Amino acid sequence: MLSGLVLTDALWFERFFIEINEFFIGNTDKNQSQIQVVQVSDLHLNSINKPLRKLAQKINKVKPDMVLITGDAIDKSENISLLDDFLKLIDHHIQKVAILGNWEYWGNIDLNRLNDIYKGSNCDLLINETRQYNFRNKTISITGVDDFIGGNADFELAIAKYQQGDFHIVLNHCPQYSDTIGLKTPENIKIDLILSGHTHGGQINLFGIIPFLPQGSGKYVKGWYKNNLKNIYVSKGIGTSILPLRFGARAEIAIFNL
Repeated sequence: MLSGLVLTDALWFERFFIEINEFFIGNTDKNQSQIQVVQVSDLHLNSINKPLRKLAQKINKVKPDMVLITGDAIDKSENISLLDDFLKLIDHHIQKVAILGNWEYWGNIDLNRLNDIYKGSNCDLLINETRQYNFRNKTISITGVDDFIGGNADFELAIAKYQQGDFHIVLNHCPQYSDTIGLKTPENIKIDLILSGHTHGGQINLFGIIPFLPQGSGKYVKGWYKNNLKNIYVSKGIGTSILPLRFGARAEIAIFNL
């Protein structure tokens, strides 16, 4: 009986029931929030199922200023059209920004086509690059770092054209590279958040025992960390890799109010 419940949880509940975690950064509260962003990570798209359609509906209902996609959206070249299908479920007017994960490289994804798909859905693909966006007289800079283990992560290149703004978020798929970001951030550049994914929260977390974490995780598993005074959030993501199950690591998206 118990084993059946555990199996049901691992194969179905934790994979397909996506939790929504909301955070207020600094002294921000519901009445003070100036910019709202949603992090979507590690989709590993194999189909557009009902939970993903509900997720898109939820995002459209929240109406955030930005959707930030922190890598591993797809892991097989034949599934690239699924990303197009999923993005079209989200309101085109919502600004989106994406970075690459290791699987976009390991899956031999056509990056030019990927970039075109993102562009078609009002999404900027950032590879070692920073762009600034404006919302209601407030500016937010988004730095997108290339993947640490599949690509060529270069934070110094990524911030070469950084412009001072009201807020600054760094997107960095493999959280281990956050250690390097912390060391290489100039004193005159403030980072409000570093958002990562990659780990799937361990994907299989047996009451604190995690049999496997992928290369590039470092000491990070899930949730909040602080390193060199930088606030780092590691998302458990949505999809799965290698094994089609989750346990103790329920799928999630995160909403951040700045």
